[in-house]
Amino acid sequence: MILRRRATVAPSADAAPSATELRDERTTLRWRLALLTFAVVAFAVGLMTFLTYLTVSRTLTAGVDHDLEQLSGVLLEQSLDPFYLTNLNAEIQQFKMYNPETRVAISPPGWSFSRGDAIPVGGDLRGHLDHTSPVYRTVGGERIMSRSDSLGTTIVLARDMSGTHQLITSLGTVLLAITALGTMLAIAAGLVVAATGLAPLKRLQRAVDYVADTDDLRPIAVQGNDEVAQLTTSFNAMLGALQESRTRQSQLVADAGHELKTPLTSMRTNIELLMLLNQPGAADRISASDRQDLERDVMAQMTELSTLIGDLVDLAREDAAEITVESVELDEVIASSLARVRRRRPDLEFDVHMIPWRLTGDQFSLGRATLNLLDNAAKWSPPGAVVRVRMIPLANDRVQLTVADSGPGIRPEDRERVFERFYRAPEARSQPGSGLGLAIVKQTLVRHGGSVWVEEAPGGGALVVAELPGHPQPAASR
Repeated sequence: MILRRRATVAPSADAAPSATELRDERTTLRWRLALLTFAVVAFAVGLMTFLTYLTVSRTLTAGVDHDLEQLSGVLLEQSLDPFYLTNLNAEIQQFKMYNPETRVAISPPGWSFSRGDAIPVGGDLRGHLDHTSPVYRTVGGERIMSRSDSLGTTIVLARDMSGTHQLITSLGTVLLAITALGTMLAIAAGLVVAATGLAPLKRLQRAVDYVADTDDLRPIAVQGNDEVAQLTTSFNAMLGALQESRTRQSQLVADAGHELKTPLTSMRTNIELLMLLNQPGAADRISASDRQDLERDVMAQMTELSTLIGDLVDLAREDAAEITVESVELDEVIASSLARVRRRRPDLEFDVHMIPWRLTGDQFSLGRATLNLLDNAAKWSPPGAVVRVRMIPLANDRVQLTVADSGPGIRPEDRERVFERFYRAPEARSQPGSGLGLAIVKQTLVRHGGSVWVEEAPGGGALVVAELPGHPQPAASR
Protein backbone atom coordinates (compact mmCIF):
# COMPACT_ATOMS: atom_id res chain seq x y z
CA MET A 1 0.00 0.00 0.00
CA ILE A 2 1.36 3.38 -0.99
CA LEU A 3 -0.31 6.33 0.69
CA ARG A 4 1.71 9.08 -0.95
CA ARG A 5 0.92 8.16 -4.47
CA ARG A 6 0.04 11.16 -6.61
CA ALA A 7 -1.85 11.09 -9.87
CA THR A 8 -0.27 13.28 -12.50
CA VAL A 9 -1.66 14.24 -15.88
CA ALA A 10 0.75 15.28 -18.59
CA PRO A 11 -0.26 18.62 -20.15
CA SER A 12 -0.90 18.66 -23.86
CA ALA A 13 1.32 20.65 -26.18
CA ASP A 14 -1.42 23.18 -26.96
CA ALA A 15 -2.50 23.64 -23.34
CA ALA A 16 0.47 25.35 -21.69
CA PRO A 17 -0.12 26.49 -18.08
CA SER A 18 -0.91 30.14 -17.65
CA ALA A 19 1.15 32.57 -15.59
CA THR A 20 -1.56 32.59 -12.93
CA GLU A 21 -1.47 28.78 -12.64
CA LEU A 22 2.32 28.79 -12.34
CA ARG A 23 2.19 31.49 -9.68
CA ASP A 24 -0.47 29.54 -7.75
CA GLU A 25 1.70 26.40 -7.89
CA ARG A 26 4.70 28.30 -6.53
CA THR A 27 2.73 30.09 -3.79
CA THR A 28 2.38 28.05 -0.63
CA LEU A 29 -0.75 27.98 1.47
CA ARG A 30 1.06 29.93 4.19
CA TRP A 31 1.81 32.82 1.85
CA ARG A 32 -1.68 32.72 0.39
CA LEU A 33 -3.17 33.04 3.86
CA ALA A 34 -0.69 35.80 4.76
CA LEU A 35 -1.48 37.74 1.58
CA LEU A 36 -5.19 37.31 2.13
CA THR A 37 -4.92 38.59 5.70
CA PHE A 38 -2.77 41.50 4.52
CA ALA A 39 -5.25 42.39 1.79
CA VAL A 40 -8.23 42.32 4.15
CA VAL A 41 -6.52 44.35 6.90
CA ALA A 42 -5.02 46.83 4.43
CA PHE A 43 -8.38 47.34 2.76
CA ALA A 44 -10.07 47.88 6.13
CA VAL A 45 -7.42 50.37 7.29
CA GLY A 46 -7.49 52.21 3.96
CA LEU A 47 -11.28 52.40 3.96
CA MET A 48 -11.41 53.67 7.54
CA THR A 49 -8.71 56.24 6.76
CA PHE A 50 -10.57 57.52 3.73
CA LEU A 51 -13.86 57.70 5.61
CA THR A 52 -12.17 59.51 8.50
CA TYR A 53 -10.58 62.05 6.16
CA LEU A 54 -13.86 62.61 4.34
CA THR A 55 -15.85 62.93 7.58
CA VAL A 56 -13.42 65.38 9.19
CA SER A 57 -13.20 67.47 6.01
CA ARG A 58 -16.95 67.73 5.73
CA THR A 59 -17.30 68.44 9.46
CA LEU A 60 -14.84 71.36 9.31
CA THR A 61 -16.57 72.77 6.23
CA ALA A 62 -19.95 72.38 7.90
CA GLY A 63 -18.60 74.26 10.93
CA VAL A 64 -17.56 77.19 8.73
CA ASP A 65 -20.98 77.15 7.03
CA HIS A 66 -22.70 77.20 10.41
CA ASP A 67 -20.66 80.23 11.55
CA LEU A 68 -21.41 82.10 8.34
CA GLU A 69 -25.10 81.30 8.67
CA GLN A 70 -25.20 82.66 12.22
CA LEU A 71 -23.38 85.84 11.18
CA SER A 72 -25.72 86.36 8.24
CA GLY A 73 -28.70 85.98 10.53
CA VAL A 74 -27.39 88.71 12.80
CA LEU A 75 -26.72 91.06 9.87
CA LEU A 76 -30.19 90.47 8.37
CA GLU A 77 -31.78 91.21 11.73
CA GLN A 78 -29.76 94.46 12.08
CA SER A 79 -30.71 95.53 8.55
CA LEU A 80 -34.29 95.94 9.67
CA ASP A 81 -33.23 99.06 11.61
CA PRO A 82 -33.32 102.17 9.32
CA PHE A 83 -30.48 103.79 11.26
CA TYR A 84 -28.33 100.70 10.49
CA LEU A 85 -28.69 101.23 6.75
CA THR A 86 -27.96 104.97 7.19
CA ASN A 87 -24.58 104.16 8.76
CA LEU A 88 -23.99 101.03 6.67
CA ASN A 89 -20.32 101.64 5.97
CA ALA A 90 -19.56 102.23 9.65
CA GLU A 91 -21.54 99.11 10.59
CA ILE A 92 -19.60 97.05 8.05
CA GLN A 93 -16.29 98.26 9.42
CA GLN A 94 -17.40 97.45 12.95
CA PHE A 95 -18.45 93.94 11.83
CA LYS A 96 -15.06 93.31 10.22
CA MET A 97 -13.37 94.56 13.37
CA TYR A 98 -15.02 91.77 15.37
CA ASN A 99 -14.68 89.22 12.52
CA PRO A 100 -11.37 89.98 10.83
CA GLU A 101 -11.26 86.62 8.98
CA THR A 102 -14.61 87.25 7.28
CA ARG A 103 -15.36 89.54 4.35
CA VAL A 104 -18.86 90.96 3.94
CA ALA A 105 -21.02 92.61 1.27
CA ILE A 106 -24.51 93.97 2.01
CA SER A 107 -27.15 94.95 -0.57
CA PRO A 108 -30.17 96.70 1.03
CA PRO A 109 -33.65 96.31 -0.51
CA GLY A 110 -34.00 97.99 -3.87
CA TRP A 111 -30.28 98.59 -4.27
CA SER A 112 -28.59 97.50 -7.50
CA PHE A 113 -25.18 97.48 -5.86
CA SER A 114 -23.72 96.40 -2.55
CA ARG A 115 -21.59 97.93 0.15
CA GLY A 116 -18.53 96.32 1.65
CA ASP A 117 -16.04 93.96 0.04
CA ALA A 118 -16.08 92.89 -3.57
CA ILE A 119 -16.74 89.19 -3.22
CA PRO A 120 -16.69 86.93 -6.30
CA VAL A 121 -19.72 84.73 -5.79
CA GLY A 122 -18.77 82.29 -8.56
CA GLY A 123 -22.02 82.62 -10.48
CA ASP A 124 -25.30 84.45 -10.68
CA LEU A 125 -27.08 84.40 -7.32
CA ARG A 126 -30.08 86.38 -8.43
CA GLY A 127 -32.08 83.24 -8.91
CA HIS A 128 -31.81 82.74 -5.19
CA LEU A 129 -32.82 86.23 -4.13
CA ASP A 130 -36.40 85.20 -3.42
CA HIS A 131 -35.28 82.48 -1.07
CA THR A 132 -34.29 82.97 2.53
CA SER A 133 -32.19 79.78 2.67
CA PRO A 134 -28.43 80.33 2.38
CA VAL A 135 -26.48 79.40 -0.75
CA TYR A 136 -22.86 78.18 -0.39
CA ARG A 137 -19.96 78.10 -2.84
CA THR A 138 -16.23 77.66 -2.65
CA VAL A 139 -14.39 80.13 -4.92
CA GLY A 140 -10.67 80.90 -4.92
CA GLY A 141 -9.98 79.28 -1.57
CA GLU A 142 -12.87 81.06 0.13
CA ARG A 143 -16.12 79.73 1.44
CA ILE A 144 -18.86 82.09 0.22
CA MET A 145 -22.41 82.26 1.51
CA SER A 146 -25.26 84.32 0.07
CA ARG A 147 -28.52 84.83 1.96
CA SER A 148 -31.56 87.06 1.50
CA ASP A 149 -34.61 87.93 3.57
CA SER A 150 -38.20 88.52 2.55
CA LEU A 151 -37.65 92.31 2.22
CA GLY A 152 -34.91 91.87 -0.38
CA THR A 153 -31.82 92.48 1.75
CA THR A 154 -28.92 90.31 0.57
CA ILE A 155 -25.91 89.39 2.69
CA VAL A 156 -22.80 87.87 1.12
CA LEU A 157 -20.11 86.57 3.46
CA ALA A 158 -16.72 85.09 2.54
CA ARG A 159 -14.25 83.33 4.80
CA ASP A 160 -10.73 82.29 3.93
CA MET A 161 -10.40 78.46 4.05
CA SER A 162 -6.63 78.31 3.92
CA GLY A 163 -6.36 77.49 7.62
CA THR A 164 -9.05 74.83 7.32
CA HIS A 165 -7.42 73.40 4.21
CA GLN A 166 -4.08 73.35 5.96
CA LEU A 167 -5.66 71.49 8.87
CA ILE A 168 -7.29 69.04 6.47
CA THR A 169 -4.00 68.55 4.63
CA SER A 170 -2.19 67.89 7.91
CA LEU A 171 -4.90 65.43 8.85
CA GLY A 172 -4.54 63.67 5.49
CA THR A 173 -0.78 63.41 6.00
CA VAL A 174 -1.26 61.89 9.44
CA LEU A 175 -3.84 59.48 8.12
CA LEU A 176 -1.55 58.41 5.28
CA ALA A 177 1.17 57.71 7.83
CA ILE A 178 -1.31 55.70 9.86
CA THR A 179 -2.32 53.82 6.70
CA ALA A 180 1.31 52.99 5.92
CA LEU A 181 1.87 51.82 9.48
CA GLY A 182 -1.34 49.82 9.37
CA THR A 183 -0.25 48.18 6.13
CA MET A 184 3.04 47.12 7.68
CA LEU A 185 1.19 45.78 10.69
CA ALA A 186 -1.16 43.98 8.30
CA ILE A 187 1.80 42.21 6.68
CA ALA A 188 3.13 41.18 10.09
CA ALA A 189 -0.35 40.13 11.22
CA GLY A 190 -0.79 38.10 8.05
CA LEU A 191 2.45 36.20 8.65
CA VAL A 192 1.57 35.60 12.31
CA VAL A 193 -1.96 34.46 11.49
CA ALA A 194 -0.68 32.18 8.73
CA ALA A 195 1.98 30.63 10.95
CA THR A 196 -0.43 30.20 13.88
CA GLY A 197 -3.37 29.01 11.80
CA LEU A 198 -1.36 26.47 9.82
CA ALA A 199 0.54 25.05 12.80
CA PRO A 200 -2.10 22.32 13.39
CA LEU A 201 -2.05 21.49 9.69
CA LYS A 202 1.74 21.19 9.80
CA ARG A 203 1.44 18.76 12.70
CA LEU A 204 -1.16 16.78 10.79
CA GLN A 205 1.04 16.78 7.70
CA ARG A 206 4.00 15.45 9.68
CA ALA A 207 1.80 12.72 11.15
CA VAL A 208 0.49 11.77 7.69
CA ASP A 209 4.02 11.72 6.29
CA TYR A 210 5.02 9.43 9.16
CA VAL A 211 2.17 7.05 8.31
CA ALA A 212 3.14 7.09 4.64
CA ASP A 213 6.84 6.53 5.35
CA THR A 214 6.52 3.88 8.06
CA ASP A 215 3.23 2.21 7.02
CA ASP A 216 2.20 2.49 10.68
CA LEU A 217 -1.58 2.82 10.80
CA ARG A 218 -1.87 3.85 14.44
CA PRO A 219 -4.34 6.73 15.05
CA ILE A 220 -3.03 10.29 15.15
CA ALA A 221 -3.41 12.25 18.39
CA VAL A 222 -6.36 14.68 18.22
CA GLN A 223 -5.78 18.12 19.74
CA GLY A 224 -8.66 20.52 20.37
CA ASN A 225 -12.08 20.45 18.78
CA ASP A 226 -11.67 22.75 15.76
CA GLU A 227 -11.89 21.91 12.06
CA VAL A 228 -8.34 20.49 12.05
CA ALA A 229 -9.28 18.22 14.93
CA GLN A 230 -12.33 17.07 12.97
CA LEU A 231 -10.09 16.46 9.95
CA THR A 232 -7.74 14.43 12.14
CA THR A 233 -10.68 12.42 13.45
CA SER A 234 -11.84 11.71 9.91
CA PHE A 235 -8.30 10.69 8.93
CA ASN A 236 -8.15 8.37 11.94
CA ALA A 237 -11.44 6.82 10.83
CA MET A 238 -9.91 6.27 7.39
CA LEU A 239 -6.83 4.69 9.01
CA GLY A 240 -9.11 2.45 11.08
CA ALA A 241 -11.02 1.34 8.00
CA LEU A 242 -7.75 0.75 6.18
CA GLN A 243 -6.37 -1.28 9.08
CA GLU A 244 -9.60 -3.29 9.25
CA SER A 245 -9.45 -3.92 5.51
CA ARG A 246 -5.82 -5.01 5.81
CA THR A 247 -6.68 -7.32 8.70
CA ARG A 248 -9.59 -8.82 6.79
CA GLN A 249 -7.39 -9.25 3.75
CA SER A 250 -4.72 -11.02 5.79
CA GLN A 251 -7.35 -13.16 7.47
CA LEU A 252 -8.89 -13.99 4.11
CA VAL A 253 -5.51 -15.05 2.72
CA ALA A 254 -4.77 -17.11 5.81
CA ASP A 255 -8.21 -18.75 5.86
CA ALA A 256 -8.15 -19.34 2.11
CA GLY A 257 -4.73 -20.94 2.36
CA HIS A 258 -5.95 -23.18 5.15
CA GLU A 259 -9.13 -24.16 3.29
CA LEU A 260 -7.24 -24.80 0.07
CA LYS A 261 -4.57 -26.81 1.81
CA THR A 262 -6.95 -29.53 3.02
CA PRO A 263 -8.42 -30.60 -0.36
CA LEU A 264 -5.07 -30.13 -2.08
CA THR A 265 -3.29 -32.39 0.40
CA SER A 266 -5.96 -35.07 0.18
CA MET A 267 -6.12 -34.82 -3.60
CA ARG A 268 -2.32 -35.03 -3.87
CA THR A 269 -2.28 -38.17 -1.72
CA ASN A 270 -4.96 -39.84 -3.83
CA ILE A 271 -3.28 -38.83 -7.11
CA GLU A 272 0.07 -40.17 -5.91
CA LEU A 273 -1.65 -43.42 -4.98
CA LEU A 274 -3.27 -43.64 -8.42
CA MET A 275 0.10 -42.96 -10.06
CA LEU A 276 1.63 -45.70 -7.95
CA LEU A 277 -1.10 -48.14 -9.02
CA ASN A 278 -0.45 -47.32 -12.65
CA GLN A 279 3.09 -48.65 -12.42
CA PRO A 280 3.75 -52.11 -13.95
CA GLY A 281 2.74 -54.93 -11.65
CA ALA A 282 0.94 -52.69 -9.15
CA ALA A 283 -2.53 -52.80 -10.64
CA ASP A 284 -3.43 -56.03 -8.78
CA ARG A 285 -2.76 -54.53 -5.36
CA ILE A 286 -6.19 -52.87 -5.21
CA SER A 287 -9.63 -54.02 -6.26
CA ALA A 288 -11.56 -52.39 -9.08
CA SER A 289 -14.21 -51.06 -6.68
CA ASP A 290 -11.57 -49.49 -4.44
CA ARG A 291 -9.93 -47.95 -7.47
CA GLN A 292 -13.28 -46.48 -8.58
CA ASP A 293 -13.85 -45.12 -5.07
CA LEU A 294 -10.41 -43.53 -5.19
CA GLU A 295 -11.13 -41.93 -8.54
CA ARG A 296 -14.49 -40.66 -7.26
CA ASP A 297 -12.70 -39.14 -4.26
CA VAL A 298 -10.29 -37.32 -6.56
CA MET A 299 -13.15 -35.96 -8.68
CA ALA A 300 -15.06 -34.91 -5.54
CA GLN A 301 -12.00 -33.15 -4.18
CA MET A 302 -11.48 -31.40 -7.50
CA THR A 303 -15.13 -30.29 -7.44
CA GLU A 304 -14.74 -29.07 -3.86
CA LEU A 305 -11.57 -27.21 -4.79
CA SER A 306 -13.24 -25.67 -7.85
CA THR A 307 -16.23 -24.58 -5.75
CA LEU A 308 -13.95 -23.06 -3.12
CA ILE A 309 -11.98 -21.14 -5.73
CA GLY A 310 -15.22 -19.90 -7.30
CA ASP A 311 -16.44 -18.71 -3.90
CA LEU A 312 -13.17 -16.91 -3.29
CA VAL A 313 -13.41 -15.22 -6.68
CA ASP A 314 -16.99 -14.15 -5.95
CA LEU A 315 -15.98 -12.87 -2.53
CA ALA A 316 -13.10 -10.90 -4.01
CA ARG A 317 -15.48 -9.54 -6.63
CA GLU A 318 -17.80 -8.31 -3.89
CA ASP A 319 -14.84 -6.80 -2.00
CA ALA A 320 -13.95 -4.77 -5.08
CA ALA A 321 -16.97 -2.53 -4.34
CA GLU A 322 -17.78 -2.23 -8.03
CA ILE A 323 -21.46 -2.77 -8.75
CA THR A 324 -22.94 -3.00 -12.21
CA VAL A 325 -25.97 -0.74 -12.24
CA GLU A 326 -28.80 -2.26 -14.25
CA SER A 327 -32.49 -2.97 -13.89
CA VAL A 328 -32.97 -6.43 -12.34
CA GLU A 329 -36.16 -8.49 -12.15
CA LEU A 330 -35.64 -10.13 -8.76
CA ASP A 331 -38.36 -12.74 -9.21
CA GLU A 332 -36.78 -13.88 -12.49
CA VAL A 333 -33.35 -14.10 -10.83
CA ILE A 334 -34.80 -16.25 -8.05
CA ALA A 335 -36.63 -18.45 -10.59
CA SER A 336 -33.38 -19.01 -12.49
CA SER A 337 -31.52 -19.95 -9.29
CA LEU A 338 -34.40 -22.18 -8.24
CA ALA A 339 -34.25 -24.10 -11.53
CA ARG A 340 -30.56 -24.87 -10.96
CA VAL A 341 -31.18 -26.08 -7.40
CA ARG A 342 -34.09 -28.28 -8.50
CA ARG A 343 -31.81 -30.02 -10.99
CA ARG A 344 -29.34 -30.72 -8.20
CA ARG A 345 -31.96 -31.87 -5.67
CA PRO A 346 -34.88 -33.45 -7.55
CA ASP A 347 -35.80 -35.28 -4.36
CA LEU A 348 -36.97 -32.07 -2.66
CA GLU A 349 -40.26 -30.22 -2.93
CA PHE A 350 -40.09 -26.45 -3.36
CA ASP A 351 -43.07 -24.42 -2.18
CA VAL A 352 -42.59 -21.06 -3.90
CA HIS A 353 -44.59 -17.83 -3.82
CA MET A 354 -43.10 -14.84 -5.64
CA ILE A 355 -44.26 -11.42 -6.76
CA PRO A 356 -42.94 -9.30 -9.64
CA TRP A 357 -40.26 -7.06 -8.16
CA ARG A 358 -37.68 -4.80 -9.80
CA LEU A 359 -34.59 -3.17 -8.36
CA THR A 360 -31.41 -1.56 -9.56
CA GLY A 361 -28.23 -3.54 -9.03
CA ASP A 362 -25.92 -6.27 -10.30
CA GLN A 363 -27.85 -9.21 -11.72
CA PHE A 364 -24.88 -11.60 -11.56
CA SER A 365 -24.21 -10.87 -7.86
CA LEU A 366 -27.88 -11.16 -6.95
CA GLY A 367 -28.12 -14.43 -8.87
CA ARG A 368 -25.13 -15.81 -7.00
CA ALA A 369 -26.56 -14.69 -3.63
CA THR A 370 -30.01 -16.23 -4.22
CA LEU A 371 -28.40 -19.44 -5.51
CA ASN A 372 -26.34 -19.66 -2.31
CA LEU A 373 -29.47 -19.16 -0.19
CA LEU A 374 -31.37 -21.90 -2.00
CA ASP A 375 -28.35 -24.22 -2.11
CA ASN A 376 -27.88 -23.81 1.63
CA ALA A 377 -31.55 -24.66 2.28
CA ALA A 378 -31.41 -27.67 -0.06
CA LYS A 379 -28.18 -28.96 1.49
CA TRP A 380 -29.71 -29.14 4.98
CA SER A 381 -33.11 -30.54 3.94
CA PRO A 382 -33.48 -34.35 3.94
CA PRO A 383 -34.88 -36.14 0.88
CA GLY A 384 -38.64 -35.64 0.46
CA ALA A 385 -38.63 -32.48 2.57
CA VAL A 386 -40.07 -29.10 1.62
CA VAL A 387 -38.16 -25.87 1.04
CA ARG A 388 -40.40 -22.83 1.32
CA VAL A 389 -39.56 -19.62 -0.61
CA ARG A 390 -41.66 -16.49 -0.07
CA MET A 391 -41.52 -12.91 -1.39
CA ILE A 392 -43.58 -10.47 0.72
CA PRO A 393 -43.80 -6.73 0.00
CA LEU A 394 -43.14 -4.70 3.15
CA ALA A 395 -43.74 -1.31 1.51
CA ASN A 396 -43.77 0.25 -1.93
CA ASP A 397 -39.95 0.36 -1.83
CA ARG A 398 -39.08 -2.71 0.26
CA VAL A 399 -39.51 -6.47 -0.19
CA GLN A 400 -38.78 -9.42 2.10
CA LEU A 401 -37.44 -12.73 0.82
CA THR A 402 -37.59 -15.75 3.15
CA VAL A 403 -36.11 -19.20 2.57
CA ALA A 404 -37.06 -21.90 5.09
CA ASP A 405 -35.52 -25.39 5.06
CA SER A 406 -36.50 -28.58 6.84
CA GLY A 407 -33.15 -29.25 8.44
CA PRO A 408 -31.96 -29.21 12.06
CA GLY A 409 -31.84 -25.41 12.16
CA ILE A 410 -29.10 -23.10 13.45
CA ARG A 411 -28.38 -22.59 17.13
CA PRO A 412 -29.09 -19.00 18.39
CA GLU A 413 -25.45 -18.46 19.33
CA ASP A 414 -24.38 -19.32 15.75
CA ARG A 415 -26.97 -17.23 13.86
CA GLU A 416 -24.75 -14.16 13.64
CA ARG A 417 -21.53 -16.02 12.95
CA VAL A 418 -22.86 -18.04 9.99
CA PHE A 419 -22.38 -14.90 7.87
CA GLU A 420 -18.67 -14.73 8.73
CA ARG A 421 -16.15 -15.92 6.17
CA PHE A 422 -15.12 -19.56 6.52
CA TYR A 423 -17.15 -19.99 9.70
CA ARG A 424 -18.81 -23.37 9.97
CA ALA A 425 -20.79 -24.62 12.96
CA PRO A 426 -19.52 -27.85 14.55
CA GLU A 427 -22.42 -29.88 13.13
CA ALA A 428 -21.73 -28.46 9.64
CA ARG A 429 -18.08 -29.41 9.41
CA SER A 430 -18.94 -32.90 8.19
CA GLN A 431 -20.91 -31.43 5.29
CA PRO A 432 -19.31 -30.27 2.04
CA GLY A 433 -18.80 -26.54 1.68
CA SER A 434 -16.33 -23.76 2.32
CA GLY A 435 -18.25 -21.54 4.74
CA LEU A 436 -18.32 -18.70 2.20
CA GLY A 437 -21.85 -19.01 0.80
CA LEU A 438 -23.72 -16.98 3.41
CA ALA A 439 -20.85 -14.50 3.67
CA ILE A 440 -21.27 -13.79 -0.05
CA VAL A 441 -25.04 -13.47 0.48
CA LYS A 442 -24.69 -10.88 3.23
CA GLN A 443 -22.02 -8.89 1.43
CA THR A 444 -24.09 -8.80 -1.77
CA LEU A 445 -27.31 -7.74 -0.05
CA VAL A 446 -25.61 -5.04 2.01
CA ARG A 447 -24.04 -3.60 -1.14
CA HIS A 448 -27.53 -3.42 -2.67
CA GLY A 449 -28.94 -1.58 0.36
CA GLY A 450 -30.45 -4.66 1.96
CA SER A 451 -29.96 -6.84 5.02
CA VAL A 452 -30.13 -10.52 6.00
CA TRP A 453 -30.50 -12.50 9.23
CA VAL A 454 -31.41 -15.98 10.45
CA GLU A 455 -34.44 -17.08 12.50
CA GLU A 456 -36.09 -20.37 13.36
CA ALA A 457 -38.64 -21.64 10.85
CA PRO A 458 -42.19 -22.24 12.15
CA GLY A 459 -42.03 -25.97 11.40
CA GLY A 460 -38.42 -26.35 12.49
CA GLY A 461 -35.27 -25.75 10.51
CA ALA A 462 -33.56 -22.51 9.60
CA LEU A 463 -35.36 -19.47 8.24
CA VAL A 464 -33.14 -17.00 6.35
CA VAL A 465 -34.80 -13.57 6.05
CA ALA A 466 -33.52 -11.06 3.52
CA GLU A 467 -34.75 -7.53 2.75
CA LEU A 468 -34.03 -5.59 -0.42
CA PRO A 469 -35.09 -2.22 -1.88
CA GLY A 470 -36.91 -1.74 -5.17
CA HIS A 471 -40.49 -1.41 -6.30
CA PRO A 472 -43.25 -3.78 -7.45
CA GLN A 473 -43.56 -4.41 -11.15
CA PRO A 474 -47.04 -4.84 -12.63
CA ALA A 475 -47.42 -8.12 -14.50
CA ALA A 476 -48.92 -6.35 -17.54
CA SER A 477 -45.72 -4.34 -18.11
CA ARG A 478 -43.45 -7.34 -18.23
